[in-house]
Amino acid sequence: MDAMDVLTNIEHVKAYYQPIFSADEHIVIAYEVLGKLVNKEQLINLNTFAYDEDIPVEYRLEVERKILRLALSELMEKTNDYDIYLPCNANLLILDYGESYLDIINEFVSEDYLSRIVLVLSEHDYKGDFGKLSNILKYYRTYGIKIAINQVGSESHIDYIKMLSPNILKVNIEKLSYESWSAQNDLFTSLGSLARKIGANMLFEGIDSVHQLQFAWKNGGRYYQGKYLATAQADTVSRELLKDHFKEKFQQFITTEKRLLEEKYNELKNLQNMLETAIGHINPTSDNIERLLLLAEELNDCSFRIYICNEDGFQLSPNIMQVDKKWTVQEDAVNKNWSWRPYFLKTIIKMRNDQSGVFSDMYSDIETGEMMRTFSIPLNDREYLFIDISYDYLFKYNIFR
Repeated sequence: MDAMDVLTNIEHVKAYYQPIFSADEHIVIAYEVLGKLVNKEQLINLNTFAYDEDIPVEYRLEVERKILRLALSELMEKTNDYDIYLPCNANLLILDYGESYLDIINEFVSEDYLSRIVLVLSEHDYKGDFGKLSNILKYYRTYGIKIAINQVGSESHIDYIKMLSPNILKVNIEKLSYESWSAQNDLFTSLGSLARKIGANMLFEGIDSVHQLQFAWKNGGRYYQGKYLATAQADTVSRELLKDHFKEKFQQFITTEKRLLEEKYNELKNLQNMLETAIGHINPTSDNIERLLLLAEELNDCSFRIYICNEDGFQLSPNIMQVDKKWTVQEDAVNKNWSWRPYFLKTIIKMRNDQSGVFSDMYSDIETGEMMRTFSIPLNDREYLFIDISYDYLFKYNIFR
């Protein structure tokens, strides 16, 4: 159906509402507005209508405003308990600096309830000046209106998202399969870190299975949306529609996660005990290469490199490096400084004060490109031993995250 078909049938445009559920209360806390055209027995989704640049701007504005008025007139009559997520094409919003859009909101929503309104816009579809858009959204926020950025993912521009200061990051996981969890782990870790830094909540949409719900829960999602939970409907649903379902599923997720964390903790503890026993037995020092080689042989199954630095990050020993399953001495590493590495000095301070070993998070090795973790431990008041653990070992014992 083309644009003229939509416009000549605009009286058949309806607002549909997809429930959004909360992780903390297990209830419906919001509805996202979707525009649909009722054509005989067909429902035609109008989600992309406002973004179709082949359609004249005035037509797109007319349909977007029609959906906006329909939704606000209906939802504001029903209840004051829900947030309302409204579609907003930022390219259209900026045409009059957001005045007409705000006028429609004010027409239906009293000042006391403006904090219930959430504008849903797409950062990567916006083609204008982000400074201007940011100023408009700042003005909207003075009324208490919240901002959600849609379709946040690998193609998003982090600096632009930060500039827009959203309250909610919407992440679509509709195409995420159970088998691809690990491959997507870095992306969602980064998005979770971004959300925490800017003070935003994460909303996972496109949840079509219990596995996707578990993934959203595991990755810090506070809000959930998708066909597995509830489809978009022409009316609202019971606030506690899935409260018992959430409680049951979340209890399963919690039980599983606690078991995995317990297993990971025990494996890391076993590894740490094994490393510390070998270190205590051999007593390596930076000026005794033979002892370092002896330690390397002792750790043959788990490590691929060991070396010693001082507390300022200068390397005191050569690298003892496993190459083609043989341990070699790399003298050119002596006197290199590693204080520029993230968390290096923080780790040193922790070791010096706690007098105990520390495992790093997973990271990619500069030289080999291999994912790894490093175990660091003080040897004396000036020397710190670093043992790089291979990915194969970490994967084998499920301690690679």
